[in-house]
Amino acid sequence: MRALQYAEPGGPLSLVDLPDAEPPAHGAVLAVEATGLCRSDVHAWAGHDSDVVVGAHAGPGGTPLVHVPGHELAGRVVAVGSEVDPSWLGRRATTPFVHACGSCPECRGGDGQVCRDQTQPGFTAQGSWADQVVVRHAAVNLVEVPDDVDGGAAALLGCRFATAYRGLVQRARLQPGERVLVVGCGGVGLSAVMVAAATGAEVVAADVDERALARAVELGATATVATAGLSPAEVAEAVASAGGGGGRGGGAAVSVDAVGRPGALDACLLSLARRGRHVQIGLVAAEPVVAVTRVITHELALLGSHGMDARSYPELMALVTSGKLRPQDLVARWLPLADADGIEQLVRAMDDGTAPVGVTMIRP
Repeated sequence: MRALQYAEPGGPLSLVDLPDAEPPAHGAVLAVEATGLCRSDVHAWAGHDSDVVVGAHAGPGGTPLVHVPGHELAGRVVAVGSEVDPSWLGRRATTPFVHACGSCPECRGGDGQVCRDQTQPGFTAQGSWADQVVVRHAAVNLVEVPDDVDGGAAALLGCRFATAYRGLVQRARLQPGERVLVVGCGGVGLSAVMVAAATGAEVVAADVDERALARAVELGATATVATAGLSPAEVAEAVASAGGGGGRGGGAAVSVDAVGRPGALDACLLSLARRGRHVQIGLVAAEPVVAVTRVITHELALLGSHGMDARSYPELMALVTSGKLRPQDLVARWLPLADADGIEQLVRAMDDGTAPVGVTMIRP
């Protein structure tokens, strides 16, 4: 099979021929139909994720080297291990980027996204920027995809949309009519905009890029804040004065940091109304200082979202099949797997903040 790989943090991507994937007894192999280029892939490639990415043969950043990226995928099952139901063969599927073990206390409680024995394609194992990818513990991690669901949409459910949905709907308990601030309108931020709009919330989108803000409006945001040159306090003032009536005292009921850049978390916390809920999705290159006094005095809740257990996917898939949520609308471009140079250019552009707006999908 063909795959894209790199041999050092920040190094070039190369198209190589590797042996076909083999499923472990508990696993399955998918022929990849679509796979995303996500900011998390860029964090791993750049060597940022030593506390998130832990491999058996890790490079300086924690990612196994030589390494195939890619964790957001959809495809068709072409092989299964001896312990997997053979009826999966030939069916379309996606999978959470956290492959839960299925047997630890967290998994038994329905929280496979924080499995203590998890593996992650593209991080702790070879990923989906390839013709084939292994899904471990397939019985608890495969999610069937109806044939009429777009391949790009199905792949995006593996990370960005599942993370946004988990954070907003299951963690923050977002209610129709509430005001949501989304800081950072990259792929996961725009996913959060779309999920919030689909649930009937009033969405304020914030970003340094006017093009990203325009796209957020197209996808459901009702107000925007251009953050270039603004301090976190100034961002909060702009959010308070943004149009709409869903805010409590001008503040947001829920905030989402979808970018993880310096100042984003501060802007979110300062923008929240009293008893507001903050969802942290964006990974950070360095741990921020949190305004704990404000968290206490305003009784704010700080919530993380790390993907979603496969058992929660039917409610998200139902939004997609109903047409209320259209992840495929977020896809801006498709690149063939063979275009290693073009994909590498986009990875580097995402790392330095110059990437074009919208999601890039890779088609093997």
